[in-house]
Amino acid sequence: MRKKNIIVVGGGAAGMMAAIRAKQISPDVTLLEKKPTLGNKLLLSGKGRCNLTNACALDEFLLRFSKNGDFLRDAFKKFFNQELMDFFQSRGLTLKVERQLRVFPVTDRSSSILEVLKNELDKLQVKLFCKAEVCEILIKDGAVRGVALKDGSVLLCTQLILATGGATYSFTGSDGLGIILAQKLGHKIISLRPGLVPLEVKQDYPKKLEGLTLKNVRIKFISPKSEVNSEVGEVLFTASGISGPMVLTLSGIVVDWLKEKLPVYAEIDLKPGLTREQLDNRFLREFKLNSKKNIRNTLKSILPLRLIDLFISQAKVDPRKQCSQINQKEREAFVSLLKGFRLDIPASRPLEEAIVTRGGVCLKEINPRTMESRLFKGLYFCGEMVDLDADTGGFNLQAAFSTGYLAGESAALS
Repeated sequence: MRKKNIIVVGGGAAGMMAAIRAKQISPDVTLLEKKPTLGNKLLLSGKGRCNLTNACALDEFLLRFSKNGDFLRDAFKKFFNQELMDFFQSRGLTLKVERQLRVFPVTDRSSSILEVLKNELDKLQVKLFCKAEVCEILIKDGAVRGVALKDGSVLLCTQLILATGGATYSFTGSDGLGIILAQKLGHKIISLRPGLVPLEVKQDYPKKLEGLTLKNVRIKFISPKSEVNSEVGEVLFTASGISGPMVLTLSGIVVDWLKEKLPVYAEIDLKPGLTREQLDNRFLREFKLNSKKNIRNTLKSILPLRLIDLFISQAKVDPRKQCSQINQKEREAFVSLLKGFRLDIPASRPLEEAIVTRGGVCLKEINPRTMESRLFKGLYFCGEMVDLDADTGGFNLQAAFSTGYLAGESAALS
């Protein structure tokens, strides 16, 4: 048995920041990571570019969380987006702010973010053990006493920070183990669901449209319970359904509807800037100008090529017809398709394929001012393993860094 002061479990964004902040205050900090290397999921973030935060104001930032955003006020008061940007820039990494105030390293490489964090761990001489998998948390008299590792060894400590991540992209080490350990101790776990996840489509359209991106469109999801509209943006067709920023952002709501066994469908408005009447007038104008052309050739000026045959089939129009032969009913069918292309949504992709995990350790059992467990003294939680999730745009990663920073500081000052 070896005695440690503070142990951090999990070498992702939250865990590394927790270890760094704790070591700035306390002389004895150990970081345990079960994979051979640190930051495996961090390297995937932002499609490999690492959207580390968002530069918007605090109140707007909190609104981007699906629920429970106010829980983060204390963590953000301690370490928010400007402090995070200063952390990296003061260590030599230049950042840039892109559209929608998303913040990236100028290198456009997640490895640049990871390199700064690893260098800081080295500089502070944080004790690092990789391939170290925790299988049990040791508790005595309501307080943390240490951890047991899979290799049979035991590490004793007075403060333990769990930063093991959610249950997505398990190959990175984020397999939900820390959440299971917390549950075994008696912590309540809010059921895990996929967040920021592609959705499946019942029709066979995706097989025909895989890889197609519809730009400047709006999507609406509808259930018997409610409906929700996206902003104008992009929808991407995948092998089994739809994805893209707008779909991912609203996917959590859809997942909750599906969990209630509600039928869900989507309608894509391919021309959100035009009313049905304006669109009908455009068709009349195009058909008049191209009266001798067949309908398929004329639709090239209105639709992406890969949608033309599908829409002609859905409108039940003979593709050999000339524009002058298209009647009002057929024209209205095209308008309806353009303003409400329907996709039935039977399911989301599995949790493993989601960008973030929704659910996790119940926030009512965590002190928001310290990130310490309300059930066990010396036990802290941070990052994706707690019941917090947000939109795309750097919000989730900021929450990981901020809760990690607060947990590390609280454990060191305890």
